[in-house]
Amino acid sequence: MKKLFGVLILSLVLFSCQDYERKELLDQPQAEKVRDSIQVLEGEVVYGGESAVMRGENFVYGITLDSTSKVLSERIAPLKSDDFEMIPVKVKAQIRPNPRQEGWEEVIEILEILEVPEGAKVSDSIK
Repeated sequence: MKKLFGVLILSLVLFSCQDYERKELLDQPQAEKVRDSIQVLEGEVVYGGESAVMRGENFVYGITLDSTSKVLSERIAPLKSDDFEMIPVKVKAQIRPNPRQEGWEEVIEILEILEVPEGAKVSDSIK
């Protein structure tokens, strides 16, 4: 009986000890999941002067003005009836934080133009 009681006490002592290393591992904050930075985005684009914006269902991004965005601007220009008309497009783009910290929090760099409507007119415009 004394042996059984001794084993019970010993097992309680051993199992009740906290494994601090394991607890530290469990208490560490989970790493934030970073989404794929190159994404296919569908939305409406408007160019105005020195800036461009893409608006989708759940997002609004500024567009970095580079050679690919200028090609997109030239492709949608014949479809616009006024300067502020938004044209639906589908592009492959990389989402980045805005380095200039003015305007939009995030900007996209267009890597590839996937779809531009051929002759469809869109009535939505910014007012």
